[in-house]
Amino acid sequence: MKLVFAGTPEVAVPALDALIASGRHEVAAVVTRPDAPAGRGRRMVASPVAERAEEAGIEVLKPLKPRDPEFLERLAEIAPDCCPVVAYGALLPRAALDIPAHGWVNLHFSLLPAWRGAAPVQHSIMAGDEIAGASTFLIEEGLDSGPVYGTVTEEIRPVDTSGDLLTRLAFAGAGLLAATMDGIEDGTLKAVPQPAEGITLAPKITVEDAQVDWAAPALRVDRVVRGCTPAPGAWTTFRGERLKLIQVTPVPERTDLAPGQPVVGKNSVHVGTGSYAVELLWVQAQGKKPMRAADWARGVRIAEGEQLGG
Repeated sequence: MKLVFAGTPEVAVPALDALIASGRHEVAAVVTRPDAPAGRGRRMVASPVAERAEEAGIEVLKPLKPRDPEFLERLAEIAPDCCPVVAYGALLPRAALDIPAHGWVNLHFSLLPAWRGAAPVQHSIMAGDEIAGASTFLIEEGLDSGPVYGTVTEEIRPVDTSGDLLTRLAFAGAGLLAATMDGIEDGTLKAVPQPAEGITLAPKITVEDAQVDWAAPALRVDRVVRGCTPAPGAWTTFRGERLKLIQVTPVPERTDLAPGQPVVGKNSVHVGTGSYAVELLWVQAQGKKPMRAADWARGVRIAEGEQLGG
């Protein structure tokens, strides 16, 4: 089939690579978000998908909005059979959805109908799910509500961050998306409507969502930290400044600390929660690089009675 691939961030690159390497399909063009400022100099930088497409000699389309007439005209000229999508980042209008004969097929990083929305992996970890996955589905105008072609599952490991899990799903999902294109082409794969039960939503995680509540149980604190790593980054406050929490681990045997109460050992920092303590392993103070929590604590010299989180 002739394909136009839509995607933007690094997590979409494995799927693009899989389609390029498949040998069965022609990736005629790539649709991605416009260049954006990045880094300290805020210079304009192309998306990871755009960079990969340019390396492969594939035409790159960067419409400000997918409803732009110039983009729709070019898409119609290319006349793709199908448009696979991975984390493109913009709402597709009906005029675009109607162009490819087999529609737009999205690779979504959840087991639909669970976790429809922008942040399925983060929500899955924060909710304490044991199994995650990825689904390919036919895009319609509802939020991730279209019929499903296929799924893959992935175990959530006890120390997985959303970054860890998303990396594994990106590669597993790449194979699923390529297989879905194969099945659509040869007519062996049909999309199945999602069940009405089991729908959960996964809106974008905000910075406010990532603030740790020390009155919550230790397992919840751990899940928030892992779910918000690397982005937007879990955090608390200390002496009125934000402290990023990169890695913690529950300490079930320590139940003597009040929520937010830190105790510094020779090589450890324990903080109380609503159940038992967690140990801070890696943190990042404002304006500083990530460091071991014990080193941070020695540097700031936590006094008796000081609290994390206000």
